[in-house]
Amino acid sequence: MTQETEHDPEVVVDVSERHETIDILDIVDEMVAHLEAAKTMPLSSNALVDRELFFGLLAQLKEALPDELRAARWMVREREAFIARTNEKAREIVDKAKAEAEQLVSESSIVSESVEEANILVRRAEGDARRLRLETEDGIDDKLGRVEGLLIDMVSHIKAAREELHKSRPKPPDVPV
Repeated sequence: MTQETEHDPEVVVDVSERHETIDILDIVDEMVAHLEAAKTMPLSSNALVDRELFFGLLAQLKEALPDELRAARWMVREREAFIARTNEKAREIVDKAKAEAEQLVSESSIVSESVEEANILVRRAEGDARRLRLETEDGIDDKLGRVEGLLIDMVSHIKAAREELHKSRPKPPDVPV
């Protein structure tokens, strides 16, 4: 049931909601009035209340609560459950990301150790190659020196033999002119 307000005909108020709210407020007012009128116990601040009356008013109050309030409570519980599930998924994602990051760091350290080891091996191989090349050059130079010495000896023998050959040749006959 809706009703237009006197001052603004376009503003519509839902009277059924207002009626439920008024009922709830009436029940609460009745409970407050009953508590205020209750007799206090001697030497105490406690009051004597009619238990059956209060239980009846609480039952009426519970009945008068709008369905939207129950739905809102249900939605709050669902929201809390959703947030809990979402937080759990977020924690799982973060844990998985941390594990992957640790693995990548581990793999990165393995790679860097491998690169370092490879560099050491390359430097060692380059040193060995340089040493072998120098030893080989020295060996070849030594052998070439010996061959050169032999060749020098051979050349000197060849020169000596040629000189000997030229000395032992008879003089050409004199040709009459």
